[in-house]
Order: sequence, then C-alpha cells, then structure tokens
Amino acid sequence: MASFSFGAGNVAKLLRIPLYGLGRIATLVIPRGQQWVFGCGAGIGDGALRLWHAAQNDRVDAVWLVDSDRDEADARALGIPTVRKHSACGFWLTARAGVLVVTHGLGDVNRYANGGAFIAQLWHGIPLKRIGLDSPETVKLPFGNGSKLLRGLMARLYRGTTSQISVIPAASQLIRGRLESAFGLPDERVIVTGEPRVDPLSVDDAVTRVARARGILEPIVGALPQTVLLYAPTWRDGTDDAAIPTGDDWRDIVAVLDRYDTVLLVRSHPLGAGRYTPPADLDTDRVRMVGSDVIRDITPALPAITALITDYSSMLFDVGLTPSAVVYLAPDVEEYARTRGFYGSYRDIAGSDYATTWHEATAQIDEMLSDDAVLDARRTRAAQLSSRVHDFRDGNNTQRVYREIQRRLSISPRKGTL
Repeated sequence: MASFSFGAGNVAKLLRIPLYGLGRIATLVIPRGQQWVFGCGAGIGDGALRLWHAAQNDRVDAVWLVDSDRDEADARALGIPTVRKHSACGFWLTARAGVLVVTHGLGDVNRYANGGAFIAQLWHGIPLKRIGLDSPETVKLPFGNGSKLLRGLMARLYRGTTSQISVIPAASQLIRGRLESAFGLPDERVIVTGEPRVDPLSVDDAVTRVARARGILEPIVGALPQTVLLYAPTWRDGTDDAAIPTGDDWRDIVAVLDRYDTVLLVRSHPLGAGRYTPPADLDTDRVRMVGSDVIRDITPALPAITALITDYSSMLFDVGLTPSAVVYLAPDVEEYARTRGFYGSYRDIAGSDYATTWHEATAQIDEMLSDDAVLDARRTRAAQLSSRVHDFRDGNNTQRVYREIQRRLSISPRKGTL
C-alpha cells in the first residue's frame, strides 16, 4: 500500500491547527538569526543538497533537519550536521533560522516554527500533472469531499502556507507560470534561474557524467551492461501504479531484456508503492529495484540510463538533458486527467504513440533497442521536450539561486521582497 495520500495528510493538517497557532505565537517573539536550516522530503539530496554545498562554500552557518536514522547516517557520511526536526531543538533551530530551505513543503523542517523566516522552496520536479492550488487533489479529504466549506478551508490553509514562500526557482519562463499559479505567488517570488537539482546533468562532459552516474548505481545494484532502462511511474495518491506488470507482462519484459543484454531498474514513487517483482519461475537478475529506500536522489544517476519508461513523472523533462530516450506508458490517461489534470494535454508531451499496456511498451522497447535510428529519434524527441522547459543547461543553476537569495536577504531579511 502507498505510504501517503492527500486525504490522510489533509486530515492531519486539520487536527494540527492548534499546534500551528501556538507555533506562530512563538515565532512572533523568538528573534531570527543568520543560520540557515535545510530539509528535504526525499532525504539528503535533491536541490537542497546542491544549495547546501553552495552555502558551505560561502561559509554559511547551516544545519540539516532529519526525521530518520537513514537520513542522519547519509548526512553524517557527507559531513553534514543534523538535528531531529521533531525535537525541541529542531523547533528552536527552525524558529531561530534566518533562512529555511525546503524541497517538498514546510514539513521538510519543523512545520510549526516557520513563521517570519525567509523560505526558499526549491521544489522537486517540473510539473506535468497539476499541483498545488491547480489540482483538486490538493484539498481532497477522505470525508466531506462534497462540502464546499471543508474544501474551501483546506484551500485557504494551503494558500496561507504557500504565501510564506519567499523565493522558488523555475526552470524556464514556461514553468514559471505554472509555479505562480500552483503556489499562488506573485511574479517576483518565482525566479527563472534553472533548478539546482538538475545541475549534475549539465556539469562536466558527457563521458564524465556517465561514469559518475554508473559509479552511483553499480555499488548498489551491481554491474550494469551498456544498455540500461529505468521504469519510473508517478504517484497516484494512495493507489497502486496502474501499470504494475502481470506475470505475462514480466515474461515479455524479461525476454526483451535478455535479447538485448539489458537491465531494467524500477523506481516506484517515494510516496507510493507497488508490486514490481517478476514471477519466481523467471529466475532473472535483469530487474533491479532502485526505489528511494535504495537510492535517495536518482537525478545524478540519469546519465547512465539509455531510456526512461514512465507515465507522468517529471523525470521525462530531465532525461533529455543527458540525453536519454523516453518510452511513454500511460494506461490511465483519461482518468488521471479527470482527477488530477495536466498542464496542457498529455499528447502535447507524449505524442499520439504512447503505450497503454506493457505489451505495447515492450514492443516499442524492442523496436528501439533493435534499431539505432529509432533510438536516436526518441533521444531527439526527449531533447526537444527538455529544451522547451529548461532554459539553462550550464550547471550553474545552484549558483544563480544562491546569489539571488543573498541579494534578496540584503534587501529584506524577512521576506526578500523587492
């Protein structure tokens, strides 16, 4: 079963309203200092880790808030000091910090102590599916969903939270508009700098990037052949992936993997879950798991991927930077568009030839791996899509974001408004 849904999360928010109120009173009297506090809903990684290094190079006093032994150990391995975010010390550090850096939401740090801080929300992917205020799922409740009053209350709570964001980077002018709408932010809060999280896909030369990516993967999943596929379905708010392979699907998949000496890496969404184990009678080592429990941040590993198989994951915008090919597998487009919605239409992204079953996807993969011209054509499509949404590919997104934060702090240390 999935580990999180909007409905359950929103109920928890309603129950925590008194704690939010007490925390806000506390932050009104606790003075903020110069320290930066970092947090990331996906662990020690993503854009937060990129910005951490930039801040450390500038000798910024900073600490990372964690809520698991795994994150604490990962941070320790990188020499990053940590404090448990739900502890009294985590509350105090969040309340005293001048800058809060998050990637998912204000729960990345201590959620009750963010009032009045400069908040840098780095986000964690270019949205294809509608997010935030643009999606009805954001204000979903497991009860009373027909009540305009309850949904209106959730929308006001969400808007009140996002209004605290001081700055959020966008990959391009196109994506800037989506973020302004999704978070209810004015133009000056959304900056077109490129996203720090994708800098590893642009720094150094292609050979170095591939070697670095394989160096991330192979110690964890074992030696890899030249051709590597990655399956990354997106989150479905508490329900299973609509394209979990059947036994027959697995037999077709493994047959193609064997035919072309290929490995399939499977990365289910960090907030979701699914059954991705081939039948025992297949006895294959060509399917390997790279979920967030195995590799926290998959982005730096993308240059090792020959092709991405996905439905609506934001990775489809990123692999074109490497470049990699994309095979689209989306069995529930109409339902997903109805319940979640897209920015634009899915065909604008995937074209008209996307697969709706593993049988179709496997046939496309077979054709792609057997014909270099087909593989090159898919790579070109992925690169063209990437160029539509990524204005920068120089590896300097993090520096642009860091400089802009410092500039705004020099103007107004509370909100960084212009």
